[in-house]
Amino acid sequence: MAGMSHLRTLVRVLLGSALVFAGLSHLTFARREFSALVPEFVPIDDDTTVVLSGAAEIALGTALVASPWRRTMGWVAAAFFTAVFPGNLSQWRHRRDAFGLDTDRKRLVRLAFQPLLIAAALWSTWRRPAR
Repeated sequence: MAGMSHLRTLVRVLLGSALVFAGLSHLTFARREFSALVPEFVPIDDDTTVVLSGAAEIALGTALVASPWRRTMGWVAAAFFTAVFPGNLSQWRHRRDAFGLDTDRKRLVRLAFQPLLIAAALWSTWRRPAR
């Protein structure tokens, strides 16, 4: 099963790298667009939320790639993807355009990908028990 192990590693590294990239974009060029995803019920201002979530994504992505506690990081990533789902839902519900998601259909397609991110985080950090 070495091939499956390599595939899991590849998916984990790609997911971690994507999180780091997304986190950096929160802090730089896409900061304003990410504000469209902040739900109304978040008790802090949009920009602070974007900055904090960006920092969390950078830390989480780095941990997915480099941490020896991969399984734990997989669960943390799955929880993170679950926690940010309301932002994606809010973008769809309030018809906020961001990241080229300028139709209800595009925003719904994005919502459908969230469970795939959760599954990828868990699957890519799963290790077969030693025999």
